[in-house]
Formats: sequence, C-alpha cells, structure tokens
Amino acid sequence: MASQPLNQSQFFQPNATSCEDAQAWGLLSKVLPTLILTICCFGLLGNTFVLSVFLLSRRRLSVPEIYLAHLAASDLVFVLGLPFWAENIWNQFNWPFGAVLCRLVNGVIKANLFISIYLVVAISWDRYRVLVHPMATWRQRRQRLQAQVTCVLIWAMGGLLSIPTFLLRGVDTMPGLNISACVLQFPQETWAWHTARMVELSVLGFLLPLAAITFFNHHILAVLRRRADVRSMRCGGSSDSKTTALILTLVPTFLVCWAPYHFFAFLDFLFRVGALQGCFWDQFSDLGMQFASFFAFINSCLNPVIYVFMGQLFRTRVREFYKQYTPGSRDAASLSARKEILQLFWRN
Repeated sequence: MASQPLNQSQFFQPNATSCEDAQAWGLLSKVLPTLILTICCFGLLGNTFVLSVFLLSRRRLSVPEIYLAHLAASDLVFVLGLPFWAENIWNQFNWPFGAVLCRLVNGVIKANLFISIYLVVAISWDRYRVLVHPMATWRQRRQRLQAQVTCVLIWAMGGLLSIPTFLLRGVDTMPGLNISACVLQFPQETWAWHTARMVELSVLGFLLPLAAITFFNHHILAVLRRRADVRSMRCGGSSDSKTTALILTLVPTFLVCWAPYHFFAFLDFLFRVGALQGCFWDQFSDLGMQFASFFAFINSCLNPVIYVFMGQLFRTRVREFYKQYTPGSRDAASLSARKEILQLFWRN
C-alpha cells in the first residue's frame, strides 16, 4: 500500500493544523474510497484468476510461473487490505476496526508492498539470467528449487520489514479532528525516526529495486535488439517483438505507479523535519499523498496484465486449464484417445 498507510503517522488523514482545507478533504473522502474499491475488485478478480490457473493446473510450474504465482498471491493479499482503508476514508479517517486490525492490516499491507516489488526484481533477474547468460543456466529442477527458495526469502524479508509497523501502529485520539486514527506512534517525533522511515521506504522499497529492474532490463533489451538485427537481416523480422514489448512496459509502469507516491512521501518527510514550511507545502504533500497512493494501488491490478496476460507462457497455461476443466474439451480428448487406441488395435 502507499507509504502513508504503511510508514507515516498521518496516512489517510489530514494534519490537525489551521491549514486544513475542509472542502478538499471532503471531496477526497467521497471520491477516493470508490476508486480504491474499484481497484480492489479488479485486483481480486485478476489475481484470483491467475492463481487458479497456476495452482489448479496438473503440470508442474516452470521457473517464471513460480515467480508469477507468488506475485499474484502477494498482490491478492495486498488488495484484501484496501476495503479497510476505503471505509476509513468514508468514515472521515476515524478508524472503526480497533487497535488489533489497525496493526494487522497495515503490517500485512506493508509486508506485501516489499514482497511485490522484490518479486518484480526476481522476475527481471530470471529473464536476465536466461536471455543474457543462457549458457550459465542450471538444470530445470535446480532452477525451480532456487526460485522457490528465492520466493521464501522475499516473503521472509517482507515480514521482517513490516515488524516496525506491527509494533508502532496504534489507534490514537486526535482532539483537533475529534477522531481516533490508525497511525504510527513513534517513541519520539524526531528527525532520526523520520529519516529511518524514509530510508526504509524510499531506498529499500523503491530506489534499490528500481535500479535492479533497470539494470536487468537494459541488458535484456540490448540482447533482444542484437537478435532482432540478426534476424531482420536473415529473414526480415524478429520473433522477440512480444518479449520486447513486455519488457518496455515493465519499467515505465513501475515508475508511473510508484514514482508519484515516493515523490510526495519525500515532500512529506521534508515538511516534518522542517525543511519545508507553510500551509502550501502542508496541504500539497498531504493531499498529493492521498491521490499518489491511488496510483500505487493500481500496480497490483496491472501486474496480472503486464506479467501474465501479455505473456505467451500464461496464455498457453490458460488454454490447458480450459481444456482440463471444460466437459466438452475432456470428452473431445477422450474421444481422440479412443480413436487412437482403435487404430492401433486394427493395425495389429
């Protein structure tokens, strides 16, 4: 989820200051919950379908499919927390679910924020390893084991990074707003705590993954361009165009969804440590963070499209899934098998 629900004490609530624009926050409380619930519905449908296709298939998952299945599971858990925050906004930022759910919902959402991003890194790394260093690939069984271990480590890392949220989140009364909000309760409101939060959020949760994704995909595209040049000279075309389009969609989508969120999170950090002052920056960072969070949420809906539906690998799996669970397809397959047996019988 966006940084405000995860890492800042003012997530989805206006600052209790004289700068508050009641009209702007009132409009936000009417519009944003509907958008969040829309994202939640599409995210639930898309990621549930992806998991169903992968988990109900009889064939063993390949290495890319292992990462994609974990990504869908992470995004599914992520969007399950969105209705709580939609209701929180509808309720004028007055948290109605109690302290336990305040910690649990935010902790799970924060864990899956990191898990989702680093699974994207793992997917990019797997493509890089296969396309850029194809001679260094291991046996398929060892590759699958490595992918499963990588996913377990990513989930464990997400859990560790969410521990501060589990420990520090709580329901606090805001006398100036007459609400009880679910917020991060730092032991002390000092620049050190805010700096530590920004390092965790922006460096570990955005800059490092982005650098890795950019590095891997830059080299992948270089390889694909070289292959395209060779094939265009030989046969006038390239069979890697779909893969290239998929990769070219990856980084821009990641940036469009997450860059606004991290930009406003950094502005909020500057305001809280006193580098920026005044009502303009107060309102600009607060309101901007709310709508930037919306774009970050969209990433969990787009992941099934970008990493799965655009890929030939998943479309093949869907066709297998359809044939496996459609009665007509099973009957046709059974009839075909019987014909082959009869042909063998009469030949003998």
